[in-house]
Amino acid sequence: MQEEQEKRSEQNKPDPGTGGAAQMSPSQYRAVTCGDGPVLVLAGPGSGKTLVITHRVRYLLESGKAAPQQILVVTFSRAAAREMRQRFEKLMPDAHGVLFGTFHGIFFQILKRAYHYTGQSVLREEERFSCIEEAASECGLDLSAQREVLGALSTEISLVKNEQIRLEDYYSTSCADRVFRSIYRRYEEKLRSGHRIDFDDMLVQCYELLREREDILRQWQRCFRYILVDEFQDINRLQYAVLRMLLLPENNLFAVGDDDQSIYRFRGAAPEIMLGFERDFPDGTLLNLEENYRCAPSIVHCAGRVIAANRHRYAKTIRAVRSDEGCLVAVKRAADPSKEAGYIIERIRRSIGSGCRPDEIAVLVRNNREGRYFAEKFLRYEIPFVMREMSFGIYDHWIFQDLLAYLRLAAGERSRKDFLRIMNHPLRYISRSCVDSETVSFDRLRYWYEEKPWMVQRLDELEEDLQYMGGMRPFAAINYLRRRMGYDDYLKEYAREKGINEEELLQVIEELQESSAACANALEWNSQVLTLKEAASRQRTEEGRDAVVLSTLHSAKGLEFEEVFLPDVNETILPGRRARLEADIEEERRLFYVGMTRAKKRLHILFVKERFGRSMKPSRFLTQTGQTGDGSLFEASPVS
Repeated sequence: MQEEQEKRSEQNKPDPGTGGAAQMSPSQYRAVTCGDGPVLVLAGPGSGKTLVITHRVRYLLESGKAAPQQILVVTFSRAAAREMRQRFEKLMPDAHGVLFGTFHGIFFQILKRAYHYTGQSVLREEERFSCIEEAASECGLDLSAQREVLGALSTEISLVKNEQIRLEDYYSTSCADRVFRSIYRRYEEKLRSGHRIDFDDMLVQCYELLREREDILRQWQRCFRYILVDEFQDINRLQYAVLRMLLLPENNLFAVGDDDQSIYRFRGAAPEIMLGFERDFPDGTLLNLEENYRCAPSIVHCAGRVIAANRHRYAKTIRAVRSDEGCLVAVKRAADPSKEAGYIIERIRRSIGSGCRPDEIAVLVRNNREGRYFAEKFLRYEIPFVMREMSFGIYDHWIFQDLLAYLRLAAGERSRKDFLRIMNHPLRYISRSCVDSETVSFDRLRYWYEEKPWMVQRLDELEEDLQYMGGMRPFAAINYLRRRMGYDDYLKEYAREKGINEEELLQVIEELQESSAACANALEWNSQVLTLKEAASRQRTEEGRDAVVLSTLHSAKGLEFEEVFLPDVNETILPGRRARLEADIEEERRLFYVGMTRAKKRLHILFVKERFGRSMKPSRFLTQTGQTGDGSLFEASPVS
């Protein structure tokens, strides 16, 4: 899907063809034909950066500055490298030898020659997760049904390696520091004992090799006379350190990126590297691609006003090339998520009915939590959709199984399996030995504990609570379980005991509770979840079909659509509740900017007044203090 959309997007951009520079914009031509030495090209959304990189390579070859084998083009994904190579091959079908690759791919080639690694030496993603899970288990942490926690630990391990942080100086956000450090050490032991490396080790070992072996460094410096880097704003410190070594002595760097689209700091990307270009290369050239070929002028204007509030950025002048005919920027205020979703579904149906292709429409959400909500709504209202890189692992979480067990027991079922699961969640000191039949009887349990009146009282309270829950819908029943029966307190105690971040567990149950809101009973809720998981699994093999795109903002980077919906632009969501420092707020604002600039013609920004009983504030990004008299950037109207 991404490749098809990128190809369609080129129809709106200047195509040099055989005419070359004559059909480029002045700013693109300046970038393509600039001189040697370090060059940084600021390429905003829809500015034609792929065109500039491929034509820069052609310019270097046709001007005789380099042979194909002396040019290296580096991207951040294999798909991007493949796309770049294909574009170049269409441009110069007879030019062979230019190397297009990822940072990891290039660094692994260096390691292969030095250490004779093979593909079998590299840990694949599933193997990595299994290895982390085993390490966590050996440290007393059961993560077998917590895929999202595993993902968070994996990200933190990468951060420690790529940032070269001393383990003793790193403070985990996923679990207790001592637990994380133990897991990290066990994980590393497993890699070394199996003579394996992970993707992060490729960077670490390549850096160490080139720093320690000058002869090998000189060899690779002679290979590449010109190095071109795409998406330069996403580079991390370790990649940059290796890049700086490879560039010497000529420093022929051609870096293309947009500091306003740096949104991967949580993965180790360091936007300050790009902002420090003029410090690192005092003799360098800074260029700006000034045209936006993607977005309507109204979208360019509004997005520009938003991002201008960031203090740590390059100032830019960007103008839209498209006309504003038939274009729209709408900001809508909804009473609650249900009204918000209703507006979006109605607008999607209207656009499709007017002839817009479903795959030219996108709903971009801040995180998986909002994404799962809209996936459920789309399934319910039969909106064809595909999901990009969304996780549904929350429905494999043990908390979800606890909730279903409670709801089934509240409905009158008395299975031994369900009762054993929850009888001590929270702790009631009920012994497994007293549950000796496949069907649980509270009378039998009371008989078992007849000489312990305090236990009989606990059983009475549990039965009474279950009966009370039985008269409620799942959302209210879960709320009763959390507040009245002490389940939230149990989660907090569990988190302290296991060294897990308690906020993570509370967010899990909060999201699960929200997921149950539209369901009448446990059976309906479980059926909804199964349908959703089946749809997600099926759509992984149907990603190219003509359907509305449901994606997180991070996964949507690089894509573009005729119509884009940005729901839940509220405080605590965008920016997220964890964004407290200025650097965090600026990254969240960049994320909002990325979402806005995915839209070519129609952009809908929505926020809610209330979310599941809690009052919500519109995002601070919807106002721009100091730009207008009252601080308003957008004028919101209620959904109809």
